[in-house]
Amino acid sequence: MLEEAALELVGEGGPKAATLAEVSRRAGVSVAAPYKHFADRDALLAALVQKGYSEQRERYVAAMEGARDPVAKLAAFARAYVRFAAERRAMFELTFSAGLDKAAYPELLAAGNELFGVLQEPARKARPTEAASRELVLSVAAAAHGFAVFVLEGVLAEVDEAEKLAESAARSIVQPARSTP
Repeated sequence: MLEEAALELVGEGGPKAATLAEVSRRAGVSVAAPYKHFADRDALLAALVQKGYSEQRERYVAAMEGARDPVAKLAAFARAYVRFAAERRAMFELTFSAGLDKAAYPELLAAGNELFGVLQEPARKARPTEAASRELVLSVAAAAHGFAVFVLEGVLAEVDEAEKLAESAARSIVQPARSTP
């Protein structure tokens, strides 16, 4: 109940809108009620971000399952990234702009690293070194993030178009065109 109320508030006004007082009011509980479950506002947001990482991981793994090669896997991830942002905007925004100190919430750092690891697996098959595979994941994710933000900000009106563009960008990044002599 508290988490749903917090997500609604984030969806309406960003992470700063999710104050414990407003979350309590929205959830129809006393102002003291959240403290029975969470130490403070950041703990509530951290719990939501943790759920967001878990949901993203599930979606990305499912999207990549049907793909056979690293190019297709990372392209499928890029599509799923855009779709997640469009369908779960509040959760997406929390993941990137909750302003949480990850040192205070090591479980978030671990969840983020686990999610990164899921993506680095196909990247290792496309790039020979750890540094190169890391760079590849970051490049594909950055492109997907850009298209996701374009959808959220109305630069691109259609999620399907943004997904296709993210997929195309990922394919170009993973398998760059070879120049002909």
